[in-house]
Amino acid sequence: MMLFSGDNDFESHRIRLVLAEKGINVDITSVDPEQPPEDLIDLNPYNSVPTLVDRELALYGSQVIMEYLDERFPHPPLMPVDPVSRARIRLMLYRIERDLYAPLNVVLAGSDKAAAKARKEIADNLASMNPVFDHKPFFMNDELTLADCSLAPLLWRLPMLKINLPKGLGALNNYMNSLFAREGFGLSLSESERELRP
Repeated sequence: MMLFSGDNDFESHRIRLVLAEKGINVDITSVDPEQPPEDLIDLNPYNSVPTLVDRELALYGSQVIMEYLDERFPHPPLMPVDPVSRARIRLMLYRIERDLYAPLNVVLAGSDKAAAKARKEIADNLASMNPVFDHKPFFMNDELTLADCSLAPLLWRLPMLKINLPKGLGALNNYMNSLFAREGFGLSLSESERELRP
């Protein structure tokens, strides 16, 4: 199994976190987005990372890869067993994409005014989640799920993105600290990602 990964790429970090939490051994090839290797160009029509190769199968799109890994390597599970709980986690993944990653793309590519507005939107959306973490140790769940694996790379990069959370978000801060302290999270970080926080 091989993963084409960006060293400081949100989407790739999600996959590396799933791999680390599940203890899956994989060869990781770091990709310079300006000069993708020929192998990646042959496997993925978008030349994008992350791209996972498992025997004859090549997958791209972080959510597709995360769900594949959870089904292919079922222990420990990162999705609940029952359909209603699985649907709730998928809904949370959808909300993370819409409410956090969509404005994040504006921060990364937008003008100063658009980026400032998107930073505030991300901070406000994260602040609105604070009460959720008062009730469960993970994102609306008692165990780590794909929703946490999707959210963690963004939370790790908040200082680098110049996104300042309002004060009084104790539950969210506790959640972040417990995520970042996990062994799997530490193993998921590339060298350049480690340098994003002291």
